[in-house]
Amino acid sequence: MTIAKGDKIPDITLKTNGAKGPEDLSTGDFFAGRRVVLFAVPGAFTPGCSNTHMPGFVVNADKLSDKGVDAIACMAVNDAFVLDAWQKDQNAQAMTMLADGNAEFTRALGMELDASGGGMGLRCKRFALIANDGVVEYLGIDEKGVEASSAETVLAKL
Repeated sequence: MTIAKGDKIPDITLKTNGAKGPEDLSTGDFFAGRRVVLFAVPGAFTPGCSNTHMPGFVVNADKLSDKGVDAIACMAVNDAFVLDAWQKDQNAQAMTMLADGNAEFTRALGMELDASGGGMGLRCKRFALIANDGVVEYLGIDEKGVEASSAETVLAKL
């Protein structure tokens, strides 16, 4: 079942990049006590994700912060090394990269995407959410394109 407005974000351990490489990150701890924008992409370095989705959040990071967002996170079913390289490539240091390499968080959210037809296996749907103290306030899922999950849409929902 897909997560919905009013639901609590599941507590799953993901990987993020720290000073010495990949580190564990508990989503329960990450979302606790603050307002977080999370956007998810089917894959780092893919055209829509690199040319449209991520750049919108990079450009609008200050505007999101001005609207009371404490953290911006990007999640993908990729490993932490790939997300680290993508973060550097996109000049996205203002956000936390969340590597869901085994798609555990993706499954817990009900956001699985079968991309095996394109040789990508199980991935995450493109979506964005706003969570306050771990509770979903807004959820926008895109079946095609980047509209419901764009930075501009998220800004309008804050």
